[in-house]
Amino acid sequence: MKVPFTPFVAAVLLLAAGSVAGGAETQIIPLWPEGVPGRLPDGGQERLEDGRVSNVQEPTMTHFSPASPTGTAVIVCPGGGYSRLSIIREGQDVAARLNALGASAFVLRYRLKEYGHPAPLQDVLRAVRLVRSRASEFGVRPDRIGVLGFSAGGHLAATAATLFDDPEGQTGASLDAISARPDFVVLVYPVIIMEDPPGHAGSRQSLLGENRDPALLKHLSPNLQVTARTPPTFLVHTAEDSAVPLENSLAFYAALRRAGVPAEMHLYPRGGHGFGLDDGLGTTSLWFDRLQDWMAMNGWLAKAQ
Repeated sequence: MKVPFTPFVAAVLLLAAGSVAGGAETQIIPLWPEGVPGRLPDGGQERLEDGRVSNVQEPTMTHFSPASPTGTAVIVCPGGGYSRLSIIREGQDVAARLNALGASAFVLRYRLKEYGHPAPLQDVLRAVRLVRSRASEFGVRPDRIGVLGFSAGGHLAATAATLFDDPEGQTGASLDAISARPDFVVLVYPVIIMEDPPGHAGSRQSLLGENRDPALLKHLSPNLQVTARTPPTFLVHTAEDSAVPLENSLAFYAALRRAGVPAEMHLYPRGGHGFGLDDGLGTTSLWFDRLQDWMAMNGWLAKAQ
């Protein structure tokens, strides 16, 4: 059943999220209070169906505040092939796990195929800038802001990690002066390769339509844009993923190694695409525990002084 994504629906989602997150405080934050760049005059209503949001017209991020904050923030980018967002399984459920670690979570509702590139890039970079500019208000440190993405959301997180200074990610707003570089990035079964053959044809089609300009495909293939300034990265993928093959993560990891960027990658034998936080997949279901270890090792779970 499809229902319009109205403020009432948003409130229902927040109530559900609050129960999942153990009563975490939540706040919906508009990304573009001054007006969405290039807003479609007849874009229609956003929709909610089976826990997935589509036709995003008013990008927001929902802040889930932990009971015992450490000062670390994570912007969560749900997947869905740039055509919809798995806002609960790869958004609110993940926010609850991050809150349990003491990390503030910001679940991003970014624009999709109705807009195409560069709208999603603008949205994720605006989210980083907003959190960094309002760090004291959110109880986080401006040097502890990460981005976590699943599938196409992983592609978006990887572009944030590599194109944070890109002119297409700016709109002329005063916030453009704030750094949009994440301090760390987490990529879970990410789409990476946009060149032929693409890492996921559906994501490329939704993001770019019929535009097959080789220069643009290279520009939006994060493995080809890695530099020494790309932030430390944690990757997760499985051999059973037939939708977005693990070669996507391998390509990004290889580029990180060549650039000397610290990276940790976990490749598992079991689990198809989109497993999120599912149990019953053996060691694959422990990936979030490994993420906790990685974040602790890097000092992002220590309480900020």
